[in-house]
Amino acid sequence: MRTGRCTTITPIVPTVDFERALQFYMRVLRFTVQARQDDYAYLIRDEVAIRLLAKKEPGKLPEQSCYICVENLQELYEEFKPRLDKLPEGRVKAPFVQPYGQREFHVIDEDSLLIFFGEPA
Repeated sequence: MRTGRCTTITPIVPTVDFERALQFYMRVLRFTVQARQDDYAYLIRDEVAIRLLAKKEPGKLPEQSCYICVENLQELYEEFKPRLDKLPEGRVKAPFVQPYGQREFHVIDEDSLLIFFGEPA
């Protein structure tokens, strides 16, 4: 029986000027900041969410990625694990807890899209 469940997906939007982008989403599009760290913000409006991420290196934006919120993360990981184990090394990061309070595992798809699966820790 399957117990892990995907509930929502949010884009992770890389930005060159984090503060400018944050103000745009808040003032123009009327999103509300639900969580924020130095180079990261989780913004919501109604049932929609966006994750802003500042560039990591001068002149270069982070890779494209998306965040899938789940229920029962460990069970979902165990469901995927037999197939994840067949992927080349470096494409999967096993479940762990992030400093911002989410338990996650990561998978890189065939075209280098980084997919975060997460739930509150």
